[in-house]
Amino acid sequence: MRAIVVSQWGGPEVLTETEQDRPEPAVGEVLVRVHAAGVNPVDWKTRATGGLISWGPVPAVGWDVSGTVEAVGPGVTVFQPGDEVFGMPRFPHQAGAYAEYVTAPARHFARKPASIDHVRAAALPLASLTAWQALTDTADLRAGQRVLVHAAAGGVGHFAVQIAKALGAYVIGTASAPKHEFVRSLGADEVIDYRTTAFEDAVADVDVVIDAIGGDYGPRSLKVLRPGGHLITLTSPDQVPADAEGFRTGWTLVEPDYAGLRAVAALVEEGKLRPAVDTVLPLAEAAKAHEIGEQGRTTGKIVLTVV
Repeated sequence: MRAIVVSQWGGPEVLTETEQDRPEPAVGEVLVRVHAAGVNPVDWKTRATGGLISWGPVPAVGWDVSGTVEAVGPGVTVFQPGDEVFGMPRFPHQAGAYAEYVTAPARHFARKPASIDHVRAAALPLASLTAWQALTDTADLRAGQRVLVHAAAGGVGHFAVQIAKALGAYVIGTASAPKHEFVRSLGADEVIDYRTTAFEDAVADVDVVIDAIGGDYGPRSLKVLRPGGHLITLTSPDQVPADAEGFRTGWTLVEPDYAGLRAVAALVEEGKLRPAVDTVLPLAEAAKAHEIGEQGRTTGKIVLTVV
């Protein structure tokens, strides 16, 4: 099978297409024929340095998958060959989603929403699960609460806006002016141009902040929170503000989540969640996908088509 691997840590040019043996599903696993693979910031960050990921003998990037179950291992009852699925296999361990086939525990996948194609389904898993887990599991978001989503037009951000709105929150997003119409179309009640306005001067009494940017956004976000409010940092643990007395803070790392995937799929089927795809490229152009992603200008997600 074709697969994209990392020849050494470095720039996009280290992504190399190779031929590998097709994997076989172990007990409790499924073999999925990949139709499309989503591209996320963690992909190029780990390609550059290795990061915190647990790598196999040949580093292979990618975690977002949409495809068809080709075979099931012993003990698997939730899927059968021919089922269309999407998921985030094995994260934060190596999955190798930039390939024609992947194997993983069956419950790292869920049935693909029937209303969208594989390209859009591949845009969902990591980013939508990050938003879902941050808002529901970590923040325990309730209807009527106020949520501030930074980078609201980005991969995680555009899902966070929609999920928060579906949960009944009042949603404020930060984005550049050209992306305001898009963010409003997702359901945001307010949008702030971070290039011309200091958001901490324009927002107050926020219950939850989703920070996918880092840097000074964490300390600045504390200024807009209500007492006891929650700042959820998605970038890295060293970006959590050290002086945050009176607030809840912490770093959240997404996990494989069968129930979460099913909840996300239900929102898609209900018309409350739509993945935005900025760029679609063939598997062989994975390096170009990383180059585009690292510019930080995409609206929604980048997706690679495999078959």
